[in-house]
Amino acid sequence: MANAVLAGLLDSPFESLDFYSEVIQDSVLDLIDSGKIRIASGTSLTFSKEGQRRFINNLEKYKRKIILRPQEISNNPEIIRRLGSIAMNTAIELDIYGNVNSTNIMGSKMMNGIGGSGDFTRNAYLSIFVTPSIAKNGDISCVVPMVSHVDHTEHDVHIIVTEQGIADLRGLSPREKAATIIKNCEYYNDPNTLPKSSIGLSRFSYLSLLSLYT
Repeated sequence: MANAVLAGLLDSPFESLDFYSEVIQDSVLDLIDSGKIRIASGTSLTFSKEGQRRFINNLEKYKRKIILRPQEISNNPEIIRRLGSIAMNTAIELDIYGNVNSTNIMGSKMMNGIGGSGDFTRNAYLSIFVTPSIAKNGDISCVVPMVSHVDHTEHDVHIIVTEQGIADLRGLSPREKAATIIKNCEYYNDPNTLPKSSIGLSRFSYLSLLSLYT
């Protein structure tokens, strides 16, 4: 997902980008070749076989554009904050209040670790999460009333992006966040997704929500 998002920047109006991350993938080479990226900083190179050949064959060019740093620097909260980073991370699922699950399927089956997403999400100037609104050919919604596992709380998530649209959550109350996410990011755009059976800022019917994961 992250590689696909970076590839999308090729057709964007953005220029002179500085890339600061953990992992440098094939799409970063594309952005360097297009002149979109001035410099790319990471801790590791994770290219495809084609990307490896391309990197080695053009080593003189890429070594002037790529910097490898230890994780103690790349993921340092103070540096991330000082740079005013715009963080883009992938969500497995998110709920209508902006909480994000980026590691577990059904709350208990680990798909991947949290990696550096916690470091960047909590310290970036702007924190963005991207996900498709549905998965498994439409059988599963990635936008749910309540996530089965929380890696990133609503307090750290600023913007959510799906193929349906963009939800800017900054400055919104929980109810406003829910309405914005349902309207802009949910596949079905169904206002009935917003729970009505309890009161409070975050309105959950826990018995109904738990039935989603049984």
